[in-house]
Amino acid sequence: MGASYHQFCPVAKAMELLDERWTMLVIRELVAGSRHFNELRRGLPRMSPTLLSKRLQQLVAAGVVQRRPVGSEVHYLLTAAGRELEPIVLALGAWGVRWIGRIGDQDLDPKLLLWDMHRSVDRAKVPTGRTVVEFGFDGVAPQLRRWWLVITPEDVDVCDADPGHPVDVLVGCRLRTLVDVWMGNLGWSDALRSGSIEVAGPRALCQDLPTWFSSTFASVPRPEVRP
Repeated sequence: MGASYHQFCPVAKAMELLDERWTMLVIRELVAGSRHFNELRRGLPRMSPTLLSKRLQQLVAAGVVQRRPVGSEVHYLLTAAGRELEPIVLALGAWGVRWIGRIGDQDLDPKLLLWDMHRSVDRAKVPTGRTVVEFGFDGVAPQLRRWWLVITPEDVDVCDADPGHPVDVLVGCRLRTLVDVWMGNLGWSDALRSGSIEVAGPRALCQDLPTWFSSTFASVPRPEVRP
């Protein structure tokens, strides 16, 4: 547990655990389906491995997460107490979409964006076999410019190096543009019409591409006026 507020209030007692830096984001990743340490790291690319290990130990000790050996691997799973936090995580995300202002440049992260997109693929809507989508981002460091999603009926892989397969669809845009689309601040069709997103590939695949993904927070209603 973190530093005590020295209050008997259950909100205060809960926050002694949950308001330490990164803790709720670790829970967010577990809610989103991450199970392995490396999966958690990919969803939290700016969190140090040492701190991630510490936070997991604290959550295990608090009874929120279970550490379960599975063969040669270790899985981290939410307990009943941890699963009760799922609607809280979703409510916080929806509140953030509705009431927190513009995303800063320092918040843009292609690693997190592609990781979030990869776990939201509806594989039933993607053509059978292997489908490769390449993303090219303008205005970012060269090592972060090109990404690939390799989609098969069994899995979706995120690659930051060319996987060596033929590309079926190529998406080109600024990183902020795709983040805005993913978060629901900009419609996919609007981005295409304005030319801020360019898609190349077979016509049917280009038309169907937006239906392959389901963003958790894109459909959250926005207030007409933010404070």
